[in-house]
Amino acid sequence: MSDAAPRRALVLGASGGIGAALLAGLRGAGAEAIGLSRRDDGLDLTDPASLARHADTLAGTDFDLIVNATGALVIDGHEPEKSLDAVDPAAMAAQFALNATGVALAIRAFAPRLARDRRAVFASLSARVGSIGDNGLGGWVGYRAAKAAQNQIIRTAAIEWRRRNPRSIFVALHPGTVRTPLTAKYAARYPTISPEDSAAALLSVIAGLTPEDSGSFRDWKGERVPW
Repeated sequence: MSDAAPRRALVLGASGGIGAALLAGLRGAGAEAIGLSRRDDGLDLTDPASLARHADTLAGTDFDLIVNATGALVIDGHEPEKSLDAVDPAAMAAQFALNATGVALAIRAFAPRLARDRRAVFASLSARVGSIGDNGLGGWVGYRAAKAAQNQIIRTAAIEWRRRNPRSIFVALHPGTVRTPLTAKYAARYPTISPEDSAAALLSVIAGLTPEDSGSFRDWKGERVPW
């Protein structure tokens, strides 16, 4: 197994379409892969106690790869806003709680389980709509802003973790427009890919990253996405 191939991996959000495909792909490649999810394990990224409890069960385990595949576009029935006129404070706060703050809390809880003596990757599924530079349509205010905040969190974690392990890599990844329940109502105008194809592409991108790439934002083809 090459240095870039994870021997031991953890997938957060493993019951979702992309998360399940990532878990299957990792296991198919021979990795010892563990999956955690809200549905199957009660993992809640908005609850620090839940994150700490699950991280404690992994004490003594060091991972070559941790992938955060959690996230939601529609929370508590609130659809993406078509304009700033539709912004709802509670809905926007919920977006940040899961898609931004939740990622910071997940890093705080699980990144200490990354290996310190070799290459180790923390990858988090972001979204191209979180790119400020690539925003040409407007709308989707809460989701866009929360994903943009997540990207900043990943960038900051990359800088901090480099001091602990110079071979660590933190990366935000756009998985493509994947055919999952999350995108079902919104994907008609865009080319879509299957969860399996997305997962395979993402794992290939992750395998090709170097420490110099830490803190970057990539898509499923490995291309840099504008901040």
